[in-house]
Parts: sequence; structure tokens; C-alpha cells
Amino acid sequence: MQTNNHKIVDYSAVLEEKYGAHGTSERAKFDEEAYAFYTSQILLETRKEARLTQAELAKRIGADKSYISRIEKGITVPSVATFYRIASALGRSVELTPVL
Repeated sequence: MQTNNHKIVDYSAVLEEKYGAHGTSERAKFDEEAYAFYTSQILLETRKEARLTQAELAKRIGADKSYISRIEKGITVPSVATFYRIASALGRSVELTPVL
């Protein structure tokens, strides 16, 4: 993404210019990819904090190491059920809070 020397004041406008307004297929695709990347980074960091290898985490949830790798790269998005199993295997819980 092109920057303006850290002077961006409205990220929504930048995203709208580059990917379209909310509700467009281009923006929906971007949002989906962004959420996949964000989820992958949360799981990667949490796994490392738990000092588990991908293979160890995979074994705990009954999956292959390559599946964990694909999740952490943002290639594969786990189902909600699998996300909860991963969180539990990492000694974490998922909390839903209202959006303000």
C-alpha cells in the first residue's frame, strides 16, 4: 500500500479508495483476507507463547502439522469449531464482546 509519510488520518478512506466501499465484492474479498491474516497472526503468536511446535499443536487437536502451517500463513481459515479447539489446546478461551 502506498503511504504518505505516516500522515494518513482516515484509514477507511484509504481502504475505500483502494478496495472499494463496504458492500462491494472487492472490499468483501479484502476484508476476508485481512481477517484471515489477523487470525493467523493471533494463533501463531499464541502458539509460540505456549512454547508449542506446530506438530505438537496439531497432535493436540487431531490435525496435521501442515494444517497448522496453512492456518498460520493465512492460507486456510479454520472453522469456528476448529478455532475453539485450537484455543483450548493452547490453554486459551474465546470471549465475545459487544462492538462499540
